[in-house]
Amino acid sequence: MELPPPGTDLHRLMTRFPRAGQVQWIGLRPARDVPMREVGSAQASAGGGLAGDRYNGGSGKRGVTLIQAEHLPAIAALAGHEEIVPATLRRNLVVSGIALIALKGNRFRIGDVLLEGTVACDPCSRMEVALGAGGYNALRGMGGLCARILEGGELRLGDAVEWVGA
Repeated sequence: MELPPPGTDLHRLMTRFPRAGQVQWIGLRPARDVPMREVGSAQASAGGGLAGDRYNGGSGKRGVTLIQAEHLPAIAALAGHEEIVPATLRRNLVVSGIALIALKGNRFRIGDVLLEGTVACDPCSRMEVALGAGGYNALRGMGGLCARILEGGELRLGDAVEWVGA
């Protein structure tokens, strides 16, 4: 959603965050249909993706995929699981403490890396296998966010996630 004009109440509401978020988990997808590899840090390339990830060098709008840590228990409950490990959902970053949907269409920093939220990261048909029957629908609305990498650098566990602007 595009930000309303500065000085309006809605602009003020949409640009105020209670606190910075934090990176809780980082994973790389080395190739299609192979398990994700959990890492402590990853190198992000401007206009590309993460080194070692299958999407590196591909479409800039999907340079990094993020999912909300707070949604993992809800997805698990809807899919009939006690818990879900992040690698199951095949997103690069699990982030807590900041509403990812509020970053869509906006710029934000994770450590030294500047990103721009592009589109919702909708579930794919693989979730039916990963989560069981109905897994696709269990993830709908909570699939996270895709982001374009505007300035590269290293992403690390524990890095702050902070809104920068539109």
